[in-house]
Amino acid sequence: MVEVSPSRSRPFGGRWREIVPVALRWGLPVLWVLWAPLAWWVEPRESTEAHLDRDLATGQVVAFHRANGWDDGGAYWGSRPRSRYAPDGGLLVWSVRNGQTRYAFGAPPASDPYLGEPDPSSSAGPRGRDAQLAAISETTPAGDVTLHRIRDAASLLAGVLTVLWLGRLIGGAPPLAGTRWFWFWVGLLPFGVGVLAWTYRELWRPPPVPVLGRGSGWRGVGWLILAGVGISLLVSVARIVVGTTVVPG
Repeated sequence: MVEVSPSRSRPFGGRWREIVPVALRWGLPVLWVLWAPLAWWVEPRESTEAHLDRDLATGQVVAFHRANGWDDGGAYWGSRPRSRYAPDGGLLVWSVRNGQTRYAFGAPPASDPYLGEPDPSSSAGPRGRDAQLAAISETTPAGDVTLHRIRDAASLLAGVLTVLWLGRLIGGAPPLAGTRWFWFWVGLLPFGVGVLAWTYRELWRPPPVPVLGRGSGWRGVGWLILAGVGISLLVSVARIVVGTTVVPG
């Protein structure tokens, strides 16, 4: 009689069900660690007109436009805020050679009738600055390409992380610490905090049996609201304490 070892007799589906949780247990945190510094780097940083003038003087500005505000990209935590282009907007948005974006609330454009006729021979003040920025706006420099590459890489990592998490949440075994709807809503928390919480609670420290009274979808909505407000307050305080260079937004 030929004996078959347990490992060989185990169906492929059984081995797959063992491999996937282990791969996600390590893969999701690794993807988040790769995403976080890229997202932090390209996050718009509040600055000043004086800083814009210094960047212009040193040749650091590679892209510029005016805007009238920001679009946060919806509820998806991996989306990046985008400025609303407006030729006469009061928000100055520029990119520098290292791939970062900065913005400041500035003076009206030089075409504003209250400024009078622009003086092309002067490089000081809003008229001279706008002349330089208008020339920069008409080019497609390598520095702006660098910004888009970093931004695209961050978006790709966030997208892969989200697809893997949702695939496991929807198509995998039922979660033990909360219902699928509970974890879906919690997973929408900013900065991927909810996805990390799911990874920790369901893959790293899962309960041995389903928890009685597991979190429902409504409880997940409550956590999304309360924890979202708490994270926003924490970020706001940190931005005040350490500055927008360390905590952009």
